[in-house]
Amino acid sequence: MGSTLAGTGPVAFGAGRGVIFDPLATPWTPDAATTLDRVMPSYLSDIVASHRALAESDERDVDELIAQAVRLPPTLGFADALATRAHDGLAVIAEIKRRSPSKGELDPNLDPGGLARDYFAGGATCLSVLTDGPYFGGSPADLVAAKAASGLPVLRKDFTVSRADICDARLMGADAVLLIVAALGDDELAEMLGLAAVLGLSALVEVHDDAELDRGLGAGARLVGVNQRDLHTFEVEPKRAERLAAGLPSHVIAVAESGVRDGADAARLASAGYQAVLVGETLVRAPDRAQAVRSMAGHPVGTREDAEPARSR
Repeated sequence: MGSTLAGTGPVAFGAGRGVIFDPLATPWTPDAATTLDRVMPSYLSDIVASHRALAESDERDVDELIAQAVRLPPTLGFADALATRAHDGLAVIAEIKRRSPSKGELDPNLDPGGLARDYFAGGATCLSVLTDGPYFGGSPADLVAAKAASGLPVLRKDFTVSRADICDARLMGADAVLLIVAALGDDELAEMLGLAAVLGLSALVEVHDDAELDRGLGAGARLVGVNQRDLHTFEVEPKRAERLAAGLPSHVIAVAESGVRDGADAARLASAGYQAVLVGETLVRAPDRAQAVRSMAGHPVGTREDAEPARSR
């Protein structure tokens, strides 16, 4: 990480990958680790475990990080941007990702600024930027470059495991953070949602099934991403988002993630009531990235009726 980038040095983000330890957060217990092993394939479990190990080695003062973060100018309003765009049609959250553990290299020579400009030209509403280095090839510098080039609200796409990670996202210039329900305890999830709100960050709460959706809504999530990728097989289940849409209350901003291959997929998800889609691999590999975004954006968004919690259906 280059020290010449404002806000990207070790004081702002911690050594290496920007994951730091919060001694006041709900502890990561062996029982929780066992649960994660049951619901995630081994490499995802390993990723989360490695982030927690790095967090434990960081000795920075979390209260000082919070004090730094609250002094920053306001964020761009990630969730608000999605909601506003959805009034006129489906919003696209376009992802900047160099590689993934499941797909390997996507674009190892990726220029985050240039890609962000392509996405902006195609009508993307927001960006998602991977900042994990060892597994996804990303960095905070990618996020800084993408936001500077596009001026769009940006999600820090990473494995958030402590309150201090929320601060790091804010300090590097993110407008939103990712909270993966499968990787967090209930107390952690609620605590991180609360801190994100204090710091002016939107929190995209990612779920994979009915039980996780209930947990996310119970913690107070207002921006929910339904990931259609099965955590056991890592295969995409194309109808998963449509099925879970019935459990998303109308006040929640709904985002469909994974398996969005083209405009037809985007239109189908919009019709099911999703206000946004988050698309990575398809866009990164597209020969004309701006046109690929353009084909997905703007589809009419259907109406979701208020629904009972998933456990009661």
